[in-house]
Amino acid sequence: MRDPYDVLGVVRSASDADIKKAFRNLAKKHHPDQNQNNPKAQEAFSELNSAYEILGDKEKRLQFDRGEIGADGKPRFASFDAHGFDPSGFAARGRGGAAGPGVFDDFLSDVLGQAMGGGAGTRSSGFRRAAFDQAMRPTRGEDVSATVLVALEDIVDGGKVRVRLSSGKTLDVTLPEGVVDGQQMRLKGQGLAGTAGGPAGDAIITVSFQPHPDFRLVGADLHHDLAVSLEDAALGGRVRVPTLEGAVDLTIPPRTTGLKPLRLRGKGMPIKGGGRGDVYVTPRIILPESGDMELEAFLKARRKR
Repeated sequence: MRDPYDVLGVVRSASDADIKKAFRNLAKKHHPDQNQNNPKAQEAFSELNSAYEILGDKEKRLQFDRGEIGADGKPRFASFDAHGFDPSGFAARGRGGAAGPGVFDDFLSDVLGQAMGGGAGTRSSGFRRAAFDQAMRPTRGEDVSATVLVALEDIVDGGKVRVRLSSGKTLDVTLPEGVVDGQQMRLKGQGLAGTAGGPAGDAIITVSFQPHPDFRLVGADLHHDLAVSLEDAALGGRVRVPTLEGAVDLTIPPRTTGLKPLRLRGKGMPIKGGGRGDVYVTPRIILPESGDMELEAFLKARRKR
């Protein structure tokens, strides 16, 4: 038998909704009641039933993709036991083989028979008709997901990012006020299209903050380690400090030890409901790498005293 993906004309990565849609369209096209003058219609229709029996069942589809069952739905290593029992026989009857007509044939006969004023469809059970009506009912499309990496500067500048969904669609998205790392957003109707006129699914966007070279993010606050010379730490001074909107001047008070961070108010991340966090600057006192003879002499004299 042919590969079921080829029979339905879908790629191996096709979604369940795409497989269902392909089967529905081809089954209507090749149904024997619609092709009474085509002797090959029954054969084509049976092949469609067999293909959908595999790909329309998640477990069987996985088994086929793993090579555990063949295109006919039978185990690739099935064997006869001593009593002549065929392990694949039940599956064959369930697909609509020699044991009787397939369930999909009955479903389609219900719909097509009604359209033709009776016939085989009117003889089908109400249960089968209801089951096929359920299958033909408008179905909501599947959700799609994506993760977008966001720079901290982009959030402060306005919070707009470009997102490429797994469906191939590209969207410009405005981040919500006070967005946090790992937060998810749901974009209504931006997922896969529904079937039979059903609504489209949603897009689930996960926001992931890019690591920043200058800051550690703690809540809405930013923490920065600042190199400060011994002179500025002892006597005080003015130094340049980076922020997400550019460098600013910061006053270092005399006798700074580095034990207590210095704060820049309102220079952190936006907060939901308004306002922004702060930037905390921790001074890290450094000494000249090449040494300072004058400083060393002073400290030696001071140590002696």
